[in-house]
Amino acid sequence: MKAYLQFAVIALLNIYLACGFTTPISHEGRRVVISSSVQTRSASSLQMAKISEKEAQGAIDKVVAALRKDKTANEELGQLKQVNNILGFGSPQKGKIAVRFNASFQKGGKGLSSIPLPFGLGQSNKSEGRGTMVGQVKASVSEQTGKVIECSVFRDLGYGRAFNLKV
Repeated sequence: MKAYLQFAVIALLNIYLACGFTTPISHEGRRVVISSSVQTRSASSLQMAKISEKEAQGAIDKVVAALRKDKTANEELGQLKQVNNILGFGSPQKGKIAVRFNASFQKGGKGLSSIPLPFGLGQSNKSEGRGTMVGQVKASVSEQTGKVIECSVFRDLGYGRAFNLKV
């Protein structure tokens, strides 16, 4: 049983290490030998064009404007109120800026709280954020023209429905 367990552990390590994280392990009898061959990935396959934060912010602004202008997006998602946080940006292909961010959408209602004001002065008009949905927006923008190439809004952390902007 001990030899079987040892063999199973080494087999699992070989599978994990074969992905190129470190050197592969081979099993000879009861000894574990680390082979001297190292698998490397070519640097050319990992190169990506770098874009500045200013270029990414410009691309995000274009996507936000397109989502606010689109009638179908407003009906299905609601009005885009704000960009909550930027998750990432880059340029996976030449001439294309890819951005990913979270945004708040509000469908209906004013989202006002009913907190009473002191001294019986009525109720406050403080925005409470009721009826808002936070979706993750994944989009690509052309670097040359600034037009939105593709845009998807994922609801429910990507496990639910997604809205695809028609461009």
